[in-house]
Amino acid sequence: MNKINDLFAIKYPIIQGGMIWASGWRLVSAVSNAGGLGLIGAGSMYPDILREHIQKCKKATDKPFGVNIPMLYPNLEEIIQIIIEEDVKIVFTSAGNPKTYTSFLKERGIIVVHVVSSLKFALKAQEAGVDAIVAEGFEAGGHNGRDETTTLALIPMIKEKIDIPIIAAGGIATGAAMYAVMALGANGVQVGSRFVASEEASSHIDFKKMVVNAKEGDTTLTLKELAPVRLLKNKFYQDVHELYAQAPSVEELKVLLGRARAKRGMFEGDLDEGELEIGQVSGLIHDIKPAADIVDTMINEFLATQKMMKEISI
Repeated sequence: MNKINDLFAIKYPIIQGGMIWASGWRLVSAVSNAGGLGLIGAGSMYPDILREHIQKCKKATDKPFGVNIPMLYPNLEEIIQIIIEEDVKIVFTSAGNPKTYTSFLKERGIIVVHVVSSLKFALKAQEAGVDAIVAEGFEAGGHNGRDETTTLALIPMIKEKIDIPIIAAGGIATGAAMYAVMALGANGVQVGSRFVASEEASSHIDFKKMVVNAKEGDTTLTLKELAPVRLLKNKFYQDVHELYAQAPSVEELKVLLGRARAKRGMFEGDLDEGELEIGQVSGLIHDIKPAADIVDTMINEFLATQKMMKEISI
C-alpha cells in the first residue's frame, strides 16, 4: 500500500515536476501513461495556452494528470477558473500562501498539494488543509528555498511533525535516490531535472544537451534577494556573479535579470543570455530518452536497491 498511489490513483509514486518551459502536454501524458503522475507547468503558460494543453493532454491519456500553479501567477483567478471548467482533478500549488485557494479547490472535488522548502511552511500547508505536500530540498533546480536545507535533512524533519503524505523533491533522478528518501519518510517522489532531459519535454534541445553534459559544480543557487534560483553557470550567471562583486541593490539585480530570461534560455535555447534552471542532480543525467523509459528505469533501480538492502547486514 502506498498513500501517494492511492491519493492520485496511479501505479507508481513518481510525480513529474510541473517545470516552466518543459512540462507541456506531451511530457505530462507520457509520464501519466507510464504509470506516474504528469503535471502541466502553468507557470510558463498564458491562460488560453494552458487550456489548450489540458485539452490535448486529455486526448493523449486516460490516466490521472494535474496542473502545477505558482501562486504568484498574475492571471491566477483566470487560471483557477480554467482548471475548474476543464475538470482538472489534481492541482499542485507553489510559491505562495496555500490558504488562498485550497478550500475553494477542495470544495470542488480537487486534490490539492502544496510545495514547501521548510518545516515551517509544511506545517502551514497542513493547517491550510492540503492533501499532501512536496518537500523540496536545496538541491532542486529552479526557484528554491532560502534556508538551503537539503532533501536528506528536510524529509525526516517534516516527517516528524506532519501527518499528511510527503512527496520528496530535489536531487532525485534515480531509483536508488527514490528508495533513500522513502526510507526517510517520504511516500513518493517528484522528479524534475531528469524529465527535462526527456524526448517529450518542451524545453529546447540545446538546453537538454547542456543538462546532459553538466558536471558536478556546474549549477549554483543565486539571486536570493529576488527569488532564489538554481541554474547552470553560463554567461548570464557570470554577469550576475560580477554584479554581486559591486554590492548591487535589488533594483540593479532586477535590471540585469530583465524579463523572460528563463524562456530565452530553456525554451528558445539561448545558452549564453538565458536563465538555465536545473538541479544539482544534472551531473548524474547522461542521456535524453523517452519519459516512459525514465519511469521504468527508476522503478527497476528502486526494486534492485530494495533487494540489495535486504541482503545487507550490520
